Amino acid sequence: MDTLAARSDALLRQKGIKASFQRVSIFEYLHRSKEHPSVSQIFADLHPCIPSLSRATVYNTINLFVEKKIAIPVHVDGAEARYDLAEPHHAHFHCEVCQRIFDLPSEDLAVPESLKDFLVRETQVHYRGVCPDCRR
Repeated sequence: MDTLAARSDALLRQKGIKASFQRVSIFEYLHRSKEHPSVSQIFADLHPCIPSLSRATVYNTINLFVEKKIAIPVHVDGAEARYDLAEPHHAHFHCEVCQRIFDLPSEDLAVPESLKDFLVRETQVHYRGVCPDCRR
């Protein structure tokens, strides 16, 4: 049976990460979340279900995921960093009013011709403005 837990476990192992219950739980939380959560938010939401989980474990796991390019930080105006899965590749829009972060499809994220002689390893596109809900 191909469950999210089995796929999560396999992905973490493929990236050279020991797939502990807590790490798999944090990965699955990021996979399900559309909120681009902070470490504090991840901890607050998972701790009631995993009492042995510590804030340090969440912080260390997120840092490991960023190091292994499983997750990316999404920074919002000096606030605590928020996180998102790196795949599928996509851009972000940050609403300055409600502070929500929206995922945008990546079909328009081609490397510009002016960088043709560069080796581009990563692209991050972050738009900022006011979302349709807040414009009303």
